[in-house]
Amino acid sequence: MTKIQNFKMYINGEWVDSESGKTIETLNPENNEVWATVPEANAKDVDKAVKSAQNAFENSWANLYPKDRAKYLRSLANQLRENAEHLGTIETIDTGKLFKETKTQANYIAEYYDYFAGLADKVEGTVIPIDKPDMQVTTTRMPIGVVAAIIPWNSQMLLTAVKLAPALAMGNTVVIKASELAPVTLLEFAKLVEKAGIPKGVVNIITGLGEPCGRALTTHNLVERIAFTGGPETAKHI
Repeated sequence: MTKIQNFKMYINGEWVDSESGKTIETLNPENNEVWATVPEANAKDVDKAVKSAQNAFENSWANLYPKDRAKYLRSLANQLRENAEHLGTIETIDTGKLFKETKTQANYIAEYYDYFAGLADKVEGTVIPIDKPDMQVTTTRMPIGVVAAIIPWNSQMLLTAVKLAPALAMGNTVVIKASELAPVTLLEFAKLVEKAGIPKGVVNIITGLGEPCGRALTTHNLVERIAFTGGPETAKHI
């Protein structure tokens, strides 16, 4: 029997267990055996993750020059390319997707981060024509704060990229909730976030059930936007 691996959540740049000490077992669909455990986050864990994201938003990430945020995104893209096969192996074990598909997907997913890195310093406002000759009115686009990203089990890296990359490029910080059905790939991705040097608190990755973890995240008063992919019943609750 394969030794069970124990993973931790990534909150405020640190690897942590759940506040309660509870864990979730994740199964290898090839044999339906437990191959890993992850923390079962509760409302206190969610609060810690969101507050760390808010602190990072106020004190570091939103204040960086766009070109500096772009450097971090490109660094993350490079990490994805360098670790594509490893991520593919983990995702195949955790979800049952074919390794032929997963072993190279991080290479093209990296292009999302490169693309939004290129957009980071190209966010422009507009001049609004008004009927007052002595006044000029312009719009300025500003980051909004903490974004909650809820990711399904079946296409984690892609559906994370389309939420995380634009949010980070604009100056927002993010709390990602991985699916409890296959969460390990995103915890491995968190290691790449760390290696890329992204400041602590900018990206937080938590694992837990819809109740209470998902509910606590989507109702937190510091969360400004929710990016969700999933079924209609969960969407109704959100």
